[in-house]
Amino acid sequence: MSGVSVTGAPDSARATRVRYGVLGLIATGTLINYLDRTILGIAAPSLTKELAINPAMMGLIFSAFSWTYAASQVPGGAFLDRFGTRLTYMLSVGFWSFFTLCHALIGGVVGLFGLRLLLGVAESPCFPANSRVVATWFPRNERAMATGIYTVGEYIGLAFLSPLLFLMLAHWGWRSLFVMAGSIGMIFAAIWWLRYREPRDSRANEAEIALIAEGGGLVEQAKAQKVDWSAAGRLLRKRQMWGICLGQFAGNSTLVFFLTWFPTYLAVERHMDWLKIGFLAILPFIAASVGVLFGGWWSDKMLRQGRSPNVARKLPIILGLLLASTIVSANFIDDNRLVIAILSLAFFAQGMGALGWTLVSDIAPEGMLGVTGGIFNLAANLAGIVTPIIIGAIVAATGSFVYAIGFIGVVALLGALAYIVILGDVKRIEL
Repeated sequence: MSGVSVTGAPDSARATRVRYGVLGLIATGTLINYLDRTILGIAAPSLTKELAINPAMMGLIFSAFSWTYAASQVPGGAFLDRFGTRLTYMLSVGFWSFFTLCHALIGGVVGLFGLRLLLGVAESPCFPANSRVVATWFPRNERAMATGIYTVGEYIGLAFLSPLLFLMLAHWGWRSLFVMAGSIGMIFAAIWWLRYREPRDSRANEAEIALIAEGGGLVEQAKAQKVDWSAAGRLLRKRQMWGICLGQFAGNSTLVFFLTWFPTYLAVERHMDWLKIGFLAILPFIAASVGVLFGGWWSDKMLRQGRSPNVARKLPIILGLLLASTIVSANFIDDNRLVIAILSLAFFAQGMGALGWTLVSDIAPEGMLGVTGGIFNLAANLAGIVTPIIIGAIVAATGSFVYAIGFIGVVALLGALAYIVILGDVKRIEL
C-alpha cells in the first residue's frame, strides 16, 4: 500500500501502484472465504462417519450454506452500498471466521446445519464487495485481470493446501481443519480494517487516481449511499441481468461439485485412499487457477487490441462453459489418471468462465454496484443450493455418480446458451 511510484520518483511524477496492494487484499480475502466455506468437503468423509450422516442428508447440509448465502445477497449488497466496503468486509470476514471456528464444537446434525446457515449470511457481502473494489480501483482494461487474480483465490487455497489439510485430517481429525481456517480468517479481518482505504483516502497519488478515473474507474462514486429500491426492481427486468445470472448459475454448478462432492467422488466412486486423494485433488484446482488467470489475461488483451466488449468479455466465458461440459466423458473412463485429467480440463474451463464478475462491473448502473452484485451472486449461488441436493439425491438413489456428472455437463451447456442468446450487448445499464 506504499505511495512510492514505480520508478522511485516522487508521487507527483508518476502513478503509484496502490491498486495492486488492494488487489492483494481482496485476493487473500477470497482465498480465506472459499477455504472456510469448502473445508467441509474435505472433512465430510470422516465427519459423516462420526456423526452417522447419510448421502442425502449430507447433500442438504452441503446446500444449507447457500440457502442463506443466496437469500442474503441483495440485503448484503444494500448494506455494502449504504455503509461502504471497508466496514462491510471487515464485519463479514470476522463473523464468517468465527462461525467457521465454531464448527469444531458441533456434536450433531442440528448444530452443523445451523452453523452452515449462519456462515452463508456472514459470507454474503464478500463478492459484491470484491466487484465494487475492482470497479472503484481499476480502469476498465485491467478489470478482467484483476477479477481473475482475486477469483483464483477460490481455487488456489484448496489446490496448494489440500495435502496439508489431509495430513491434518489424518493426524488431528476433522475438527482441527475448522480451528485452523477460522483462526486465520479472524486475523485477516483485523488486517483488512487496518489496510484498506478508498482511493481518495489512500496513499495513491493523483496520477494513479487520474489513471483509474480516465479508464472508467469509479473513484468518485466509491462513497456510501442509500439504495433506490425502485431502481433495483427495474434492474431485474433487464435482459443483461437475466443473461449473466443464468450463465453464472451454470458455471457455479461445476464449481460447487468440486467444492463439495469431489473428495467423496474420488473416495467412493474411484476407491482412492486418502493419501492419493490428497495429491490428486490438487491437480483440478491448479488447472482451475490457470484457467481463471488465462481467461482474465485473454479478455483484457482482446479489449486492448480493440475488440468489442461483447467479444472480449463473453468469448472466454462461453468457450469455458462449452469445454466444462466435457466432464461427462469421465463416466466412460476406467483409468483414474485419465479421469483426473478430464476433471482438470473441465475445471480449467470453469475457471475460464469465472469472469462473470467483470461483466457486473461493466454493466452495473451507476451507484448500484452492491445491489447488482448481490442479485448476480444470488442467482449464481442458487447452484449452491440445487447442485449438492441433486447430486446427493442421485448418489443416494443410484449408488453412483454417473448421472450426477451428466447433470453437471448439461447445465454447463445451458449456461453457454444464456451468454450467447440472452445477454445481448455488454454495456452499462441505464435506468
